[in-house]
Amino acid sequence: MKQKQLILTYSLLFFTMVIWGLNIVIIKVLVEVLPPQTMTAFRIMIAGITALIIIARGKSLRRLSKREWSYTLLGMLFGVMLHHSLLAVGLTMIDASNASLILALVPLTTAILAAFFLGEKLTSWRMIGIILAFTGVFFIQGGSFNSMQLSKGELYLFIAMLVQAISFIFVKRATETLDSKQLTTIMSLAGSVGLLIISFITEPGGVHEMTSASVFIYFLFIVSGVVSTGVGYIVFYGAIQQIGAGQAALFDNLVPFFGLVFSALFLNEAITASQLTGFVFIMAGILFGTGYSEKLWEKKHKWINNTKKRVG
Repeated sequence: MKQKQLILTYSLLFFTMVIWGLNIVIIKVLVEVLPPQTMTAFRIMIAGITALIIIARGKSLRRLSKREWSYTLLGMLFGVMLHHSLLAVGLTMIDASNASLILALVPLTTAILAAFFLGEKLTSWRMIGIILAFTGVFFIQGGSFNSMQLSKGELYLFIAMLVQAISFIFVKRATETLDSKQLTTIMSLAGSVGLLIISFITEPGGVHEMTSASVFIYFLFIVSGVVSTGVGYIVFYGAIQQIGAGQAALFDNLVPFFGLVFSALFLNEAITASQLTGFVFIMAGILFGTGYSEKLWEKKHKWINNTKKRVG
């Protein structure tokens, strides 16, 4: 991949993580007013409609092969239905900080799965990046495991984390031949129908409750569905297609930090020195984990060797 295209991909990923961080605040507001699982189903449905409009305008819609269908549906099952339903249930049992720490294992889990099932190279530089990034998330959550206790809610969140990491592997397989925008469309629309069916069982009056909110809540709901989930996953799955599941997932570590920043701005929550330290570790982790530092080192080493040869 060309350097300019790589920088563009990284920049779009970074911007997406900012949007997803803001989305944490938006969802926190939404679940206080709307039924969580029903809201999630319709939010993802809006994301699918957004992706459908984008690919319809670009005329990139085509029939899928059996192989593409299998990976897409598996990605939808793990990444949309199982992940979001388990997330919704788990968050009713544990606090957000513990949930964020468990979900922060996604990049590490994805990188390991990608190495085993996709043959992605897990160099020592990238392993250092994964460790640094996870250390950063640890600091963001307060720098202590003392408050963590094993619970049913944490088990739900752990499984939610695992199935999301698994879904990235299927996404990578699907996007080897399928456009990421079409993949996002199918996964979102089909997954939202499945989630809606689940919500009929878990929240029987959920659809009716969705009609009783204010205009501002509906505005946030649409922004979350269209921008964060719709456009955000198009960018993220496109990045998986271009740079691999392991590298793309590493950027997920930025979401807790930006969530904290926007929580401070809009919900008056404080940011601690420990959390700022975590951000430094996360940025270092991304530089190492994406291979960017490795490439700079190789380039510098090559330049030194060439200089020595010319001088000699």
